[in-house]
Amino acid sequence: MLLLVAAFLVAFVLLLYMVSPLISPKPLALPGAHVVVTGGSSGIGKCIAIECYKQGAFITLVARDEDKLLQAKKEIEKQSINDKQVVLCISVDVSQDYNQVENVIKQAQEKLGPVDMLVNCAGTSLSGKFEELEVSSFERLMSINYLGSVYPSRAVITTMKERRVGRIVFVSSQAGQLGLFGYTAYSSSKFALRGLAEALQMEVKPYNIYVTVAYPPDTDTPGLAKENKTKPLETRLISETTSVCKPEQVAKQIVKDAIQGNFNSSIGSDGYMLSSLTCGMAPVTSITEGLQQVVTMGLFRTIALFYLGSFDSIVRRCMMQRTKSEVADKTA
Repeated sequence: MLLLVAAFLVAFVLLLYMVSPLISPKPLALPGAHVVVTGGSSGIGKCIAIECYKQGAFITLVARDEDKLLQAKKEIEKQSINDKQVVLCISVDVSQDYNQVENVIKQAQEKLGPVDMLVNCAGTSLSGKFEELEVSSFERLMSINYLGSVYPSRAVITTMKERRVGRIVFVSSQAGQLGLFGYTAYSSSKFALRGLAEALQMEVKPYNIYVTVAYPPDTDTPGLAKENKTKPLETRLISETTSVCKPEQVAKQIVKDAIQGNFNSSIGSDGYMLSSLTCGMAPVTSITEGLQQVVTMGLFRTIALFYLGSFDSIVRRCMMQRTKSEVADKTA
């Protein structure tokens, strides 16, 4: 009887693997496609632009710093595979004025054609204890990390629906999957992208438009270097429990998942575990993906409890050390 059940399960899994490609979205062809990357002047955004350019795409880089944009343009153009490719640079703050963002997207489409893929990579990070962060910091991060993705997406969605094709990528963070000490402002702005992406995917899927949410871990970028200067001790110690990724590695995975139309994009074993743990009601692009989540959920939850316990231990130790130091200072 057990052998019969095992044989049935094996046959069922094999059937799912055979059927899965039939219901998955058709991959987006990047050669000749128009890819817009916000926050594309440095870090992950620039590496995504380079990766798309290597595959034959036309690129529009959007960022605030014009000098950095021009430098990034020179780096990207070195990776061309044909003499027809173009890199367009536009300097604008995507989080401030929707009308301005909409005009910028129109300009880009007039020069390079309709947008086939939008990568929302503009963002910033700030860590600190909840009561020590200025209220304006919460407003600023929500504006940049959330509205800075809403505005460009809103500007491209109508044309994508008319053409019945498109990809929209939201670059969140592993801090957008679980809340950590010191990230009350940052995590909330990155969590918001998940809700936006799930709702938007349900709206646009009938139009052959697919949304991808990327959850990169700590990545070796100028933004991380700047953030590390002000990280609370607890945040830094928790961050050190995982390795720092290279932006090129993160970019390749994001582009690969976006092309395939995968809703989730994660990096490494930790990222895979987090994505399975936090899948909730998120859409899947293959039956096998859903089956893997169902099978691994219990095991990954057990492992996660050990992680959470270690994080709590770090916070308690830091608090005790700080208390001892305060007592010592008073008695000195």
